[in-house]
Amino acid sequence: MGTLVSTRKEASLDGLKFLVVRRLTIENEAESGYVVAADAVGAGVGEVVMVATGSSARQTVYTDKRPCDAVIMAIVDTWEVDGNEKYNKVNE
Repeated sequence: MGTLVSTRKEASLDGLKFLVVRRLTIENEAESGYVVAADAVGAGVGEVVMVATGSSARQTVYTDKRPCDAVIMAIVDTWEVDGNEKYNKVNE
């Protein structure tokens, strides 16, 4: 959805890029609410991404030993449910 910039933060967060992410339903429709996630893969605004939260968010090389509760860990190329394609990055 967008980016977040913070000039004053915990020192271990220096160098992290943060994106504002909105959840999607299984039908690829936007849900209400947002989360701020550290971007470990170089995602851009408008891309569909996978996010890990909680203690799992600190298990990437990018977020190891940092006070991070959400991380973008993958950029989605395609997604399919019950044989029906819900998203294809090429078609977007």
